[in-house]
Order: sequence, then structure tokens, then C-alpha cells
Amino acid sequence: MSKVRNISHAVSEFILLGFPCHWEIEIFLFSIFFITYILTLLGNMAIMCAVRWDRRLRTPMYVLLANFSFLEICYVNSDVPNMLANFFSQTKTISFARCLLQLYFFFSLGTTECLFLSIMAYDRFLAICHPLHYPTIMTSKFCSRLVIFCWVYGFLWFLIPVILVTQLPFCGPNVIDDFLCDLGPLLALASACVPIPGTVLICGTMSSLLIFATFFYITGSYTLVLRVVMQVPSVAGRKKAFSTCSSHLAVVFLFYSSVMMTYVSPGSGQAEGMQKFTTLFYSVFTPFFNPIIYSLRNKEMKDALKKYIEIQ
Repeated sequence: MSKVRNISHAVSEFILLGFPCHWEIEIFLFSIFFITYILTLLGNMAIMCAVRWDRRLRTPMYVLLANFSFLEICYVNSDVPNMLANFFSQTKTISFARCLLQLYFFFSLGTTECLFLSIMAYDRFLAICHPLHYPTIMTSKFCSRLVIFCWVYGFLWFLIPVILVTQLPFCGPNVIDDFLCDLGPLLALASACVPIPGTVLICGTMSSLLIFATFFYITGSYTLVLRVVMQVPSVAGRKKAFSTCSSHLAVVFLFYSSVMMTYVSPGSGQAEGMQKFTTLFYSVFTPFFNPIIYSLRNKEMKDALKKYIEIQ
């Protein structure tokens, strides 16, 4: 036990390789990621402002969407600024404490996103499958409680894995072939020192439980929703309901398809290159696509955004 304690602090910093390539390609990648980052911030801020200024959007669905957009802004800020800075860093190092802090916020925000997608599915389930009871159930007070629940529970869920990671014996090497402090690479570095099957099992179980529980809940909710939508006699009403649901389902597919490939079995020896790009997809590009999907396929949101732009 004393040996583990002695080597646990041998690594004081990690090296994030990011995307090692020629400097011309690095400049090109930096430009792509920087533009994507700025557009992600602007797109999600536009949705938040539209909901804030247009009284017609003061409904639970749009309140949840505005909170989801705020979450996306926090999400990209947990890893993208450091990734962009590393393009111009000679050492590409990150301290042990900053690495664990990034790990905690990145995964806590990811957990919160899973919960938000679930309650957004619940909101559409109530609105379409139980329209008469919707106003009495999904009140502003209840909606606020759901939002608070997502944020609080999201930041509590990943406390145990992070605490376990802090106890791991990182004795070297300290090179992470990724652009952020991800769970899988950290577990792989620790397992190079001593076997850690218990920690890998707990982290994998908690990740899988969260991902599959929320995913099956969302797909189950929308299965019931689509059954009801198909029975709507009005073509216009069916088209409107389907448009709203398809936007949400597109976001769910983009997020969960890449997350499942990465975190169902962290530290299981997946191809590192593939893991890096799946992480890049859901942590950088999915938040970029979300405001586009929600605004372009929603007439009320498009009208509110046009109104907001005209005011400015």
C-alpha cells in the first residue's frame, strides 16, 4: 500500500499530444476548430437570446432548449479553449490538478447533457401523448425543478470515478494521445503501473449505466410519441409534431452514437485514434450542429431569431 502512495504523485503533469502533424496542417485544423468554436458559441447564444426576448417562446419546451444551449456553451468551454491553445504550445503539458479538473467538468457536463436530452424527451412525450394533462404537469415550477435536477445530479454522478482516478498510481509514462484528459487514456496510463480492474469496472459500469438508461428512456419515449403522431388525422398537425421530434432525435443520434463508441468500456484497449475522433465529434461538432438543427427545423424559433436580429 505504501508503494502505491509513493508512486501516485510521481507524475505531476501530463502531455496532451492533440493532433501531431506538420505545422501547415496544424494551422488548418486550428482554423477549422476555432471557427467551429465561435459559431457554436454564437448559435447557442442566439437561441438563449431568442427565448429570453420572445414571449411566445416562454414555454417549457423552449425553456429547456435555452438551458440546453447554455449547457452546450459550458460543454465546449471545458475542452476546446485548451485544445486551441495547445496548437501553439511547445510543451503541450497540463498539470495533474488541471487534468483532473478538466476530466470532472467535461464528464459532469456530459452527464448533464444526457439528463437534459431525457427530460426534453419527457416534455415531448407529455405534450403529444397527454396534451390535456400537459399544462397541469409541466408547469414553470416543475420545469425549473427538472432543470435544477439535471445540473445537480449531473455534477454528483461523476464524483466517484474522479475520486477513484485521483487515487490511481500514475508512475509514468505521462503522454496522453488525445486533446483532453479523457477517462480511457488516464485509466490506460494508470494500468501501466499496477492492475486496476476494480476502478475500470466501476468507471465502465457507471458510464454504461448512465448512457444506456438515458438512451433507452429517450428511444422508448419517442417510440410512444411516434405511435401517437402517426394517428393524428391532420396532415399539418402530424407534420409539425414530427418536425419537432425529428430535430430532437437527430441531436440524440449525433450525441449517443459517438458517446457509446467511446465510453461504454473505458480503458478497454480501443483504437486510440478512433477514440480521439469520436470524442472530437461529440464534444466539438455536436454542440455546433445542435443550434442549426433546432433553429432550421422550427418555424417559431426561426421567427424569433429573425425578430431578435431586427431588434439588434
